[in-house]
Amino acid sequence: MRAVIQRVSTASVTITGNEHAAIGQGLMVLLGVGPDDNQDDVVWLAGKIARLRIFADETGKMNRSVADINGECLVVS
Repeated sequence: MRAVIQRVSTASVTITGNEHAAIGQGLMVLLGVGPDDNQDDVVWLAGKIARLRIFADETGKMNRSVADINGECLVVS
């Protein structure tokens, strides 16, 4: 299982001209899943992504997670 993660102010997925999903500030995750991946891998990776401290705090230091900022996640497999 592999993930490419990007901080976003907004993100959306459009399929044949129709918006399928959209979020505000948070994380856009492009996810690759392989035949050997299992439920334990999913739980581990989801927790790891949720705890990433990649959002700035009031001093500008990257010290907040997506949960800390009440952000959203858009996952595209």
